[in-house]
Amino acid sequence: MSVSALHYPAKIVPFIEYLQGLTTRPPIDDLVAKMKEFDISMQELGSFVQFHDRGYRRNVVFENEHVQLLCLCWKSGQRSPIHDHAQSICAVKIVEGVASETLFEMTPSGYIKAVSTVDYGEGVIGSEDDDTHQVANLQEEGQDLVTLHCYAPPLRKMKTYSIDSKFSQMYEPVNEMHIYGSGI
Repeated sequence: MSVSALHYPAKIVPFIEYLQGLTTRPPIDDLVAKMKEFDISMQELGSFVQFHDRGYRRNVVFENEHVQLLCLCWKSGQRSPIHDHAQSICAVKIVEGVASETLFEMTPSGYIKAVSTVDYGEGVIGSEDDDTHQVANLQEEGQDLVTLHCYAPPLRKMKTYSIDSKFSQMYEPVNEMHIYGSGI
């Protein structure tokens, strides 16, 4: 079945075709450049944009053994756990809203600490393997954040951290599946 027959928004079909052609992890700069080639709105993403009241939602757009494309939907105040990306690279396209990214580093005492926070509006950013960060929607109430995250290889497990513990935990994120663009 062709990519366009799967009811993807037309603007991301060339990107998904690129993802389908990957046989290994691409360089982060290539992935970021490819994500910059298309503009898409929250409305054009259609049924891939779905929110949870309890926490941000990870909606699968495309996935194979080499790459994973997710549409993440965040209500005001929702944030990811503090996490690394294991052995995955990640390119993030901010579709709507402002994403606040806080970077962390390990201290000599074995605890982590925040070292910087940057707010990103619409655009594309990249993250490498060793980054430990947290992403959040810190906008005022009623202001949603929608982001597209492309992981290579797919991010199925990662370490999560707490600022008040020396120990990390293995975390398996929950991704919401779609069939042909319809939520299930």
